[in-house]
Formats: sequence, C-alpha cells, structure tokens
Amino acid sequence: MESTVTTSTQVPDEFDRNVPRICGVCGDKATGFHFNAMTCEGCKGFFRRSMKRKASFTCPFNGNCTITKDNRRHCQACRLKRCLDIGMMKEFILTDEEVQRKKDLIQRRKEEEAQKEAQKPRLSEEHRRIIDTLVEAHHKTYDDSYSDFSRFRPPVREGPVTRSASRAASLHSLSDASSDSFSHSPGNIYTNESADSKMNLSNLLMMYQEQGSSSPESPEDNGSRLSMLPHLADLVSYSIQKVIGFAKMIPGFRELTAEDQIALLKSSVIEVIMLRSNQSFSLEDMSWSCGGPEFNYCVSDVTKAGHTLELLEPLVKFQVGLKKLNLHEEEHVLLMAICLLSPDRPGVQDHARVEALQDQLSEILQAYIRVHHTGGHLLYAKMIQKLADLRSLNEEHSKQYRSLSFQPEHSMQLTPLVLEVFGGQVT
Repeated sequence: MESTVTTSTQVPDEFDRNVPRICGVCGDKATGFHFNAMTCEGCKGFFRRSMKRKASFTCPFNGNCTITKDNRRHCQACRLKRCLDIGMMKEFILTDEEVQRKKDLIQRRKEEEAQKEAQKPRLSEEHRRIIDTLVEAHHKTYDDSYSDFSRFRPPVREGPVTRSASRAASLHSLSDASSDSFSHSPGNIYTNESADSKMNLSNLLMMYQEQGSSSPESPEDNGSRLSMLPHLADLVSYSIQKVIGFAKMIPGFRELTAEDQIALLKSSVIEVIMLRSNQSFSLEDMSWSCGGPEFNYCVSDVTKAGHTLELLEPLVKFQVGLKKLNLHEEEHVLLMAICLLSPDRPGVQDHARVEALQDQLSEILQAYIRVHHTGGHLLYAKMIQKLADLRSLNEEHSKQYRSLSFQPEHSMQLTPLVLEVFGGQVT
C-alpha cells in the first residue's frame, strides 16, 4: 500500500504530502512502500532478486559505502545492507505463485467492475430526447410566476353564504374550475390557434363581468352565488388550455386520430391539472400558492366555488402524498404524460396505439428511476398508485360538477369550453 513517507529517518514529515518521497536506500524518487520501506522501483527490484536468489555479496571496500542513485550498482553488498537497515523484509516478498494469484485477483476485479459498469442502468439517447421534450413542453405551458392570474375575474372570498349556497358549494369547485378553462368546442381544441383561444376567453370574461354587475343588489342572487366560482372557473379554464398545449407536444400524441385526442383530453384533463397543481402546493399550510397573497388558495376558497369535502379531503391527501415523493421534474412530467395517455379512457378507439405510447413512457420512467434513484425500487409503484387515486378524484369531481351544472345560476358562470369538456362526457 502506497504511503507518503519520505525516508525512514524523516519521521516528522512522513505524512506531509508536499514533501517529496525519497528512496531510503539510494535517494532516488520513491514510488511507494515496498517490502515495508519507502523505496524506488530499482531498489525494490534489487531487494526482491537478492532475497529470492539468496545472494551473498562482499564489499570490495571497507563495508560502509554511501549508496546514491548514481553508484547504487557499484556495491551490491552495501546496497543490500542499506535495504535491511531501513526495514525492508524478505517476509514481504511474494512467491511466484502468490504473485500470479495476486495478478489473477486484480484481473478478476477489473472484469467484475467492467461487468458492473456494463450492467449499470442507463438512459438511451431516445429516452433522453423524449424526457427533454416533455420537460420543455412543461416549461412552455406552466408559468411558475403565475403572472396571467391577474387577468382572471378577481377572487371574492368575503360575503355571506346561505344554506343553499353551502349545499351548492358541496357540488363543484376546483375541478369545476378546471372545466371552465376550456372555451372551445372539442373539434376546435386541436385546430384553433392560441390567439383564437385567448379571443374567446376574453369575450367570455367580458360577458361574465357584465353578468356579475347586472343586479348586485339582489339579496337572493347574492346569497346563493358562489363567490369564488368565477375566479376559479377562469383559473381552470386557463389550466385546461395549458394542458392541451402540453399534450400536443407529447411525442406521438398528434399522430393519434382527432377523436382519440379529444377522448383522452376530456377524460384526463382534470387529473393532469391536479398533477400540475402539485407544483404550487405547500405542505406548510396545505394550500396552493400561486404568486401573491391574493392567489393563495386554501380549501375554504374551493368550497366557495361549489365543491364539498368529499372531493377536497382526498384531493389534499393526494397532494400531500405526491409532494412527499419529492419527484424530480423529469418524473413529474413523465407521470403527467402517462396519465394523459391512458388507453382505457372512455371513447378511445385505437387502444393498441395509445397503449404503446403509454408503455414507452412507463419504460422511460422506470429507467430514469433506476438511474437516478438508488434504492428507489418502490417509487414507480407509488407513482402508479397516484394515478389510481386520480381516477377516484376524477369520478368525484364529475359527480359534483354535474350537480353544480344543473343549477342555471351557477352553470352560467362556466365557460363553453368547460361545459363541453365536463358536460358532454364521452361514454
């Protein structure tokens, strides 16, 4: 084993890495500890040969020659004596068989290391390309500054809530808001440009503002109105459009038929929104923080948009569990894409094609976890369980949305896109 000893007489500096290591026999540059002493390669070989041959040398001089790098070959007797004096021991010399076994062991270890390296999980170039594409798609469709929220109808948190309003609140809120975000018919979801979407949304916002100010003094209308529904409807409407943008950039999605694209989006969009919202969810206060205090949403805000705790309690539990998985951004976007490309969604025709796309993403996710999460063999199973949880949340959201949409005073707050996506569920 190599050490940093300089010579056998320079004990104070033996561990100083800045001090040159010198052969204790001849003063040449040492290469490490050999046979219990710091020596150069030349003196190491000389000592080994001498001991193995059991050589007997005689000094032609007075038996006390000074050995240096230049004259070390002149007197073998004094050189060997110097080797013994600095502590070199013949017991440390391996036999030819031991040397061979050591070489074989070193070779085996090299081969084992090479095999381990070869078997080490890796992401292929294709996998990396798809992951990069999904991350870029998410960045393009998720503004973590939440600057657009100021364009929504403002959140209204105060004001009395009647018993009927409380009951209505138990029917539809955050999920419903997600529905609101769609302002296109399904056929236009894939063909309209974003400018058209914004234009339709702006018209709807203007219409809602006029409706909201038409009869403010009506106590009955004011009492039964869900104060946060307009704002959260706009928020979810916005989110749905962003999910559409994300979906279009998933490799293979646009190659599906328009009918299958629509079926996948209509069935999964609320689940993807719930996954996306985890980015703004805070474990500290169990709320969604989307910029300033005005856009910090708690459960009570969502109840003022029509949802009950039958949806909100499992939703918060889902958000907490997902947050605690500490997913990498790459894992998060892969999970959203896998969620969206579920072949068992109602209305999907080409099950095999959608399943092939989902299987590829699942394979990439598992490969990513193997590479980047040592000991995380349960992470994939936990992530897939989250998709099962989302199905239950989706069902509850649909139930509450239907109850809310049956009430004209509330359904009129929903955008045509929300009404189309959540009102005309594919069966």
